[in-house]
Amino acid sequence: MSPVRKRSVIVAGHKTSVSLEEPFWEELAAIAAARGQSVSGLIGEIDRARNGNLSSALRLIVLDDLRRRVKSL
Repeated sequence: MSPVRKRSVIVAGHKTSVSLEEPFWEELAAIAAARGQSVSGLIGEIDRARNGNLSSALRLIVLDDLRRRVKSL
């Protein structure tokens, strides 16, 4: 299992820290790149739509994206 990494991000104009395992950070970067966004921009978008914990919301976005890619194979 990958260790949890805490990173500082700007969300809604405020600096906050988010803890995720490295593979989730890597997939978030890939999702952001595919959408032509920065990781911070993607996190801000997810933050505005979330209900609950930000780290959990980010993991769920990664899971949804991976599921969508697997279905399209």
